[in-house]
Amino acid sequence: MLAACAQPAPVIGDAGNAGPTIVSLNPCTDAILAEVTEPGQLLAISHYSHDPAASSMDMKRARQFAVTGGTVEEIIALQPDIVVAGSFLALSTRTALDDLGIRVETFGMAADVEQSVGQIRSLAGIAGQAARGDQLVARIEAALADAQGDADGQIPAVLWQPSGIVPGEGTLIADLMRRAGFSSHSQALGMGQADYLSLEQLLVSPPRVLLIAGQERSQAHPALDRLSGVHRASLDASMLYCGGPTIIAASRRLKAIRDEVS
Repeated sequence: MLAACAQPAPVIGDAGNAGPTIVSLNPCTDAILAEVTEPGQLLAISHYSHDPAASSMDMKRARQFAVTGGTVEEIIALQPDIVVAGSFLALSTRTALDDLGIRVETFGMAADVEQSVGQIRSLAGIAGQAARGDQLVARIEAALADAQGDADGQIPAVLWQPSGIVPGEGTLIADLMRRAGFSSHSQALGMGQADYLSLEQLLVSPPRVLLIAGQERSQAHPALDRLSGVHRASLDASMLYCGGPTIIAASRRLKAIRDEVS
């Protein structure tokens, strides 16, 4: 048993007749379900969401929910109507849950805003809370509209992620950067998804904006201080991978950075 599961936090409220009870095994679905379910419906979230280094949720909010390491034994003990998991759910776990007659729904990583909105509506539908899903989508659309950048005057930017890699096309964060008025400088250099960006490459061909979302030695190298005309800003790694409510926080942060540059 994972240490994070040793003393689970209390589940909020009592589901009563609000809808089916759910256990979430994925940090991205955790964050969405926490927004679209009624109190008591979400019996547990993944242990990742109690880890500040892995969660896309606010820690205070996340710790209002019990956590699970995703073992079949833990899930059975919670007696959920539905288990929501990532697309890489272990086959043995899926088979065991199927054999027990527990409904399983799986979701992959959203590649853009439209896919994330689709996932929100699907998860809200699974929870029997379509109106709550609509409310979350409306908040996301408002944040995107507020952060909308100039499509004809985009600012060349590099997002330097943990492990020194960059995002490529077909990723949610790349879509959010484009919407906020940034063009991909790494793509212009011929780099794709998860390619490693060395300090040397960056110094030879610096962008207008350098967004740092990692803690590699190279990302804090003194040589970066000598890059003239480059605006450096931090971007929390929790904003990189999940959609749903994370889109709101990421859009606001990207807008703030763009406003600093402008």
